[in-house]
Amino acid sequence: MPALGGGADIVSGGELFRCLNAGMDPGRIVFSGVGKTEKEISAALESGIMMFNVESEMELRQINQVAAGMGRKAPVAIRVNPDIDPKTHPYISTGLKVNKFGIDVNRAVSLYREAASMKSIEIRGIDCHIGSQLTDVSPFEETVLKLKELIQVLDDAGISIRWVDLGGGLGITYKDETPPSPEAYAQAIKKAAAGMSQSFIFEPGRVIAGNAGILVTRVLYIKQGAEKNFIVVDAGMNDMIRPSLYGAYQDIQAVREEDEKATADVVGPICESSDFLAKGRKVPAAKPGELLSVMSAGAYGFTMSSNYNSRPRPTEVLVNGGHYAVIRKRETYEDLIRGETIPSWLK
Repeated sequence: MPALGGGADIVSGGELFRCLNAGMDPGRIVFSGVGKTEKEISAALESGIMMFNVESEMELRQINQVAAGMGRKAPVAIRVNPDIDPKTHPYISTGLKVNKFGIDVNRAVSLYREAASMKSIEIRGIDCHIGSQLTDVSPFEETVLKLKELIQVLDDAGISIRWVDLGGGLGITYKDETPPSPEAYAQAIKKAAAGMSQSFIFEPGRVIAGNAGILVTRVLYIKQGAEKNFIVVDAGMNDMIRPSLYGAYQDIQAVREEDEKATADVVGPICESSDFLAKGRKVPAAKPGELLSVMSAGAYGFTMSSNYNSRPRPTEVLVNGGHYAVIRKRETYEDLIRGETIPSWLK
């Protein structure tokens, strides 16, 4: 992505570290998230990021204080919460009044005025992100129109906005969704943004990565239950948490072409009843030892994985045509205890 001119939207110091080590231009990094620490703010300023997406009044004051102590000016945009229903799962809705993200649109002007009065703050833009996995462009259009009105109010107040960060959220096909194409999304945004002079920033993560990855798992056992049947596999909710967390649908296919189907729950080895990859679905009638592919795992798959139940996380393999490479080694048991110590007074 850096070679193609892409940037990154980050929400932690760890993500900043990753981006810089991947060769990302810091001038193309925006720092979002409601809980930036003083250490993270300092590191981002030191690296020269494009701007902070400010989420609260106290955060703005903290960034100003840190920047003043470093003798720098912090570039900022304020994340505005437009109270627009994205019509998606409530856990991935981020632009309603009840969500923790952003500043209420009706309070944004006063916070921009405060930012303009701060000696160590440079206002660069405005930010908004209403949710993820949207399958309709109308919420995006409504958001742009609201931002356009707010930008005009700010301009009348002598506050210039150069960048509009519209966030991401465009959905992908997991099952039978028919989300608009990126081209249709772009046309809708262009129409709503007519007359605007600002440059736009987009965060199209899921659209790029979601269907570019799969999770490969091996069948361990077939279990006949009193009420239903189970296909027990060696991947669990620690590897792919979306079905357990959101009730999300992940398609499951056989690695080797398989016509026969069976109705079953596909479950993992984790000691939780919520440990499932599919429930009551017609899935390939795989036998022990055979492989299944959990589809659409490129977004929110490995990044949300954990070592719950002391399970090492799997390897990651990058495939491009006839080429492949291991880009993350499989974790070992030794990796699980690295950094752990037993106090001498317990020995």
